Amino acid sequence: MSIAKNLTKIKSQLPPHVTLVAVSKTKPVADLMEAYSSGQRVFGENKIQEMTEKWEQMPKDIEWHMIGHVQTNKVKFMAEYVSLIHGVDSLKLLQEINKQAKKHNRTIDCLLQIHIAEEETKFGLDELELNEILTQVYEQCEAKQVQNDKSEFENIRIAGLMGMATFTENQNQIEKEFNHLKTLFDKINQLSIINYQLSILSMGMSGDYQLAISCGSTMVRIGSSIFGNRNYQ
Repeated sequence: MSIAKNLTKIKSQLPPHVTLVAVSKTKPVADLMEAYSSGQRVFGENKIQEMTEKWEQMPKDIEWHMIGHVQTNKVKFMAEYVSLIHGVDSLKLLQEINKQAKKHNRTIDCLLQIHIAEEETKFGLDELELNEILTQVYEQCEAKQVQNDKSEFENIRIAGLMGMATFTENQNQIEKEFNHLKTLFDKINQLSIINYQLSILSMGMSGDYQLAISCGSTMVRIGSSIFGNRNYQ
């Protein structure tokens, strides 16, 4: 089946409030342009260099999402154009994103990555670390507003949370992890740690996106079901 037909099929299954991120890592620009010609405007990459090369070649109305783990020394290479960074897992990284966004007079949206999987190899914050980061960001913004000064988080916006479930066939396990993330998401919004509502809950990929949506996801990251299997050589 073609990329265009794959996209049409997947989009027909998504509720209106769910954003589709077409995960295009390792795929050539020609494949992305086929998706673009079919109306797709949001693409996700996990390597900044590859994403930057594609951004340089492709139309400028595309939203580029960084979905992989981010090293602080690489932020500067995408700060000019990236729309959303999914995997923010430290205060230090938030500070660097803010610093680089400021150089381009931009505000960059960020998702805080929560560790919900059983696998130790996955990145992410626990609930305590999440609350600490949100509190620090908000309190500093509040203090700077009182002083009529600039906050070190003036150029970022925490837009929501992201999480990756355990790589397993056990649907009950995956559902439990997705529900845990949704509970955290709702809790943050109810507690009003920050003075606005988080709007994005990014969870669900090709193998589990329908389950993720049923658990409350508002953004799904789908690659192989659109573009086919990847070539990592």
